[in-house]
Amino acid sequence: MGSDDYRGPPLPVRTTRHLRPGRHASPHQLSLSAEAPALVLAVPGTAGPASEQVAAEVAASAGASCPGVTVTFGYLEGREGHLSTVLDGLRGQDDRPAAVVIPLLTGPFAQWDQAIAAAVASADARILVAEHLGPHPFLAEAMHARLSEAGLTRAGRSGRISVVSAADGIIVGAVGDQEIAMQTAGVVAVLLASRLTIPAVPALLGDHYGLRNAAEHLRAAQVAHVMLSPCAIGPETSASAVAAIASDTGLECAPPLGGYPTIGHLVAIRYGAVLEDPQLADVPR
Repeated sequence: MGSDDYRGPPLPVRTTRHLRPGRHASPHQLSLSAEAPALVLAVPGTAGPASEQVAAEVAASAGASCPGVTVTFGYLEGREGHLSTVLDGLRGQDDRPAAVVIPLLTGPFAQWDQAIAAAVASADARILVAEHLGPHPFLAEAMHARLSEAGLTRAGRSGRISVVSAADGIIVGAVGDQEIAMQTAGVVAVLLASRLTIPAVPALLGDHYGLRNAAEHLRAAQVAHVMLSPCAIGPETSASAVAAIASDTGLECAPPLGGYPTIGHLVAIRYGAVLEDPQLADVPR
């Protein structure tokens, strides 16, 4: 089938000429018709003020990169605002996808991935599922900003974030399925080390012994001050859990990535990548 014959759902086109002004202007804005499927964030855990704030902030940033697209979110536990309920309220036209579900996760996480699969399987409409958010340079940028908020880095005169001497090394806290989570955190650690020009190593966020080993490894390399930065959005690991980890390990800890704007931009990228999949050309006309 030639491109002139294609009448399925419109494919996204990245535009870079008209950027929103400001520090977080996104070059990843998509051009989509009103018939584009909804973008639905799959939020780990249950509904609550903290998770709702993060989800709403990410949804707002993603919506700015996907003008005209319905952007919403559903939770993977509890009855209130559950993902399956959100998906049940969506309908596609002519067997076109009704929604693209974006996991609000930096990498695979069996517990939540299975919950997403179950919700999608129970939906009446056709639902597509995007890749997880990591690894990606946008995660490193968000971590850099959260570290700045914790006192490790500061904003430079040009508006970019630059390093000060509050710390000499970073542990990137991996969250999710052990092996893949470590791989994702390892890539992000390389990206973060490049931005900060200081050592960064990965370790599982929930493995206190592994975190201490990572800290000792950095100190053995003449790193005087080690700081922990979670490679997590937030809902998949509570703030209280992160605080407990910091207390138990004695490490200063930056907050999770939360609704930092580049997380929403990354969600939009994952959404666009799904719609660019050539398999969508097989949608019945």
